[in-house]
Amino acid sequence: MPVRRVVETVLPTDVGEFRALGHRDEATGQEHLTLVRGDVAGGVDVLVRLHSECLTGDAFASARCDCGPQLRASLGRIAEEGAGVVVYLRGHEGRGIGLVDKLRAYALQDLGADTVDANLRLGLPADARDYGAGAAILADLEVSSVRLLTNNPDKVRALTDAGIDVREQVPLLTRVTQHNVVYLRTKQERFGHTLPDVLAPG
Repeated sequence: MPVRRVVETVLPTDVGEFRALGHRDEATGQEHLTLVRGDVAGGVDVLVRLHSECLTGDAFASARCDCGPQLRASLGRIAEEGAGVVVYLRGHEGRGIGLVDKLRAYALQDLGADTVDANLRLGLPADARDYGAGAAILADLEVSSVRLLTNNPDKVRALTDAGIDVREQVPLLTRVTQHNVVYLRTKQERFGHTLPDVLAPG
C-alpha cells in the first residue's frame, strides 16, 4: 500500500515532545498521523502502537470504550522508554464503519446488542479496518522489528503478513467499568483480544 510522507513537525504534549509526521495514502487520499519519540530508524524491537481513530473516545473521553485510555497509556509508555511510535490510523472510526454509523450502532447497543451484532444489524461489517497503511508507515520509518502495544491479534497478524517482525505483543490494559465491560467482553470473546479474566461472565 503506497503511503507518502507529506510533512514533519514537532508536537509538544503533556508527556513531552514527539516528532509529528503526516502521511497520505496515495490510493485512498486518507491522511494519517504518526508520533515518533527518539531515533527509531533501523531500531530493533521498537515499541509501537497502531491506534485506530476514535473521536468519541480519544477527544471526548467516552466511557463506552477503552480507546482514549489506551492512546494516553501508549504515549506515556513510549515517553518513559524514550523511543517508540504511535501510528494514528484515520478512517478507522467505529472499527471502520464511520462516525455516524458508529452512533447508530450505539443506539442499538442501548437496546441490548453488543458491538458486533449492532454493526451486523445495520448491514455493516463487524470490523472493516485495514492496517496496511500502518505497516507502510512503519516501513517508511525503517522500522522492521517491533514490540506491539495491543490486545488485538489482528494487528499482530497484519504486521506479520506485511513483513514486519512482531517480537512481542505487549498487553495494553485499562480500567474496566460498568460502561465498558460489555464492550471489552465482546472484544475478548468475539475477536480474541488478550484481556483479563475479570471480564469472564459470572
